Amino acid sequence: MSNVFDSDSPTNLAEYSVSELSGSIKRTVETAFDQVRVRGEISGYRGPHSSGHAYFSLKDDRARIDAVIWKGVFSRLRFRPEEGMEVIATGKVTTFPGSSKYQIVIETLEPAGAGALMALIEERKRKLGAEGLFDQARKRRLPYMPKVIGVVTSPTGAVIRDILHRISDRFPVHVLVWPVKVQGDGSGEEVANAIRGFNAFEPGGEIPRPDVLIVARGGGSLEDLWSFNDEIVVRAAAESAIPLISAVGHETDWTLIDYAADVRAPTPTGAAEMAVPVRAELEAQLAGLSARLQGCVSRQMDHRRQSVRALMRALPSLDQLLALPRRRFDEAASGLGRGLELNTINKRRSFERAASHLRPDVLSNRITERRQMLAERMTRAERIVERRLDALKGRVERFGVTLSSVPARLTTQTARMRDHLANLSRHGDTAVRHQLTRARGELAAQDRVLQSLSYKNVLKRGYAVIRDDENRPVSQAAMLSAGAGISIEFADGRIGAVTTDGGPPQPAKKRPAKPDEPATPPKQGSLF
Repeated sequence: MSNVFDSDSPTNLAEYSVSELSGSIKRTVETAFDQVRVRGEISGYRGPHSSGHAYFSLKDDRARIDAVIWKGVFSRLRFRPEEGMEVIATGKVTTFPGSSKYQIVIETLEPAGAGALMALIEERKRKLGAEGLFDQARKRRLPYMPKVIGVVTSPTGAVIRDILHRISDRFPVHVLVWPVKVQGDGSGEEVANAIRGFNAFEPGGEIPRPDVLIVARGGGSLEDLWSFNDEIVVRAAAESAIPLISAVGHETDWTLIDYAADVRAPTPTGAAEMAVPVRAELEAQLAGLSARLQGCVSRQMDHRRQSVRALMRALPSLDQLLALPRRRFDEAASGLGRGLELNTINKRRSFERAASHLRPDVLSNRITERRQMLAERMTRAERIVERRLDALKGRVERFGVTLSSVPARLTTQTARMRDHLANLSRHGDTAVRHQLTRARGELAAQDRVLQSLSYKNVLKRGYAVIRDDENRPVSQAAMLSAGAGISIEFADGRIGAVTTDGGPPQPAKKRPAKPDEPATPPKQGSLF
C-alpha cells in the first residue's frame, strides 16, 4: 500500500494498485471464511480435468458459487461428484485474482442425508436399467456342480469364514479368494478389478478359472454398502462372463450390484448354499437312480429272454430245415454218373463223325485238285503276260523306238515312280499316325465321358440292375410275374434268380396219412 498522497487529489483516500486490492480481498476472504460447510446442488460437473482437478459449481434456488477439488483430494473422496447431486461440501472460500471471482476449495464432500443417497441410487438405477444392464435376458444359470468358486470379499471377518465353512459342509470344492476392501475409499475399484480379474483367467491355465463368482459383504448402513452402488462395480458385474452371485448385506439390504448379478443371495451363507449342492443328497439320489437302473436292466433282460425262447419254439429244427436239400442232393448224386456216361458217348460220336472226313485219300484228292487249279491259273497268267508284251512291242515299233532303249527308260521311270511312291508312303504314314493320335485322343475323351455317365459307376455305390429273361431292364415290380427268371447285375458280376409272389409262403395243409399207407417224400426232378 502506498503512503504517498497526491496534492492534486480531491480526497485523502489511499491509492491501491489492482494487484494490491485483489490480494487484500483474497486475504480478507480467506481469513473470514477459513472453514465453511456449504449445502447445495452440483451443477456443471463434467468429470475431472486432464490435470486431475475437478471444476464445477454449487447452487441453490437463489445463488451460485464456483467450486474446485484438487487432484490429491479428489482421489481420496468417499463419494464421486455427480451432476444434480445435493451435497454438503467442507472447505475454505478463496478468490481468484485473475478474474475477480471467488470460489470454494472443497476438502471433503458428502451427500446431503440418506434421502439424497436414495435419490442418487434411484437415478443411477434408472440410468443403468435403461442401458439394459438389469435385463433378465442377460442373466445366466448357475452351474449345478462347479469345480472352482471365486470369492470377492475382505480376507478378514466372518463373511469369508462362513462361506468356506458352508461350502466345506455341503460339497467341498476348490475356492479362490480375491481379497478386496469392501468399504471406504477405492473399495469400488478393487471390487470391479477383482471381478474383471477372475474373468481374465484362461481356462486350463496355471490358476484355474472359476465356474461361479460370489461377491460378498456383511451387513451395514447405506453408507457402508455404498461401494456396491458404484457404477464401475455394477458394470463389471453385468459384463462378467462367469455367473455371479451377489451376497451384499443382510436380506433387507439392496444394492445396485444385486440387480446386475445373475443371482442375489440374502446372505453370504445363502450364496454358498446356492453355489454348491449337498453332497449327501447327491449320493443318495445317485444310489436311488442306480438301483432303479439295475432293476430296469434286469426286467428288460428277462423280457428279452422270454422273447428269444418264444422265437426258438416257433423255429423248425435243424433236421427239418436240411431234409429237403439232403434229398435233392442225393437224387442229383445218383443221376450224376449216368449223365457223365451219356455225355461221354455223345462226345465220342461227334468225334467219329468229324474224323470220318479226315481220311488220307480225301486229303490227297484235295491237294491234287488244288495243284491243278494253281497250274491252270499260272498258265492263264503267262498267256496274259505274253499278250501284254506283244501289245507293248507293237506300240514301241509304231512309235519308232528300239527295244533296246525301252528297258532303260522303263528303269528310269520305274525308279522315279518308286521314289515318288516312297515319298507318298512316308507322307501317308505320317498322316496316318497323326490321324491315329488324334482319333485316339478323341476316343479317350469320349471314353472318359462314357465312364462318367456309365451306370456301372452307380453299381459300385451298392445299386444293382435287374433284367428279365430277354435281357431287358426291369424298372417296375409290375413288369414281372411270379416264377419269372431274372438276372441281377452287380458291380462285380451277374447272378440269376427266380421271382416269387412277394408275400410270405403259406404253409401247406397236411393230409393225414392212412394207417396202411407209408408217408413218402415228393419226387425231385433230375438236375440234368
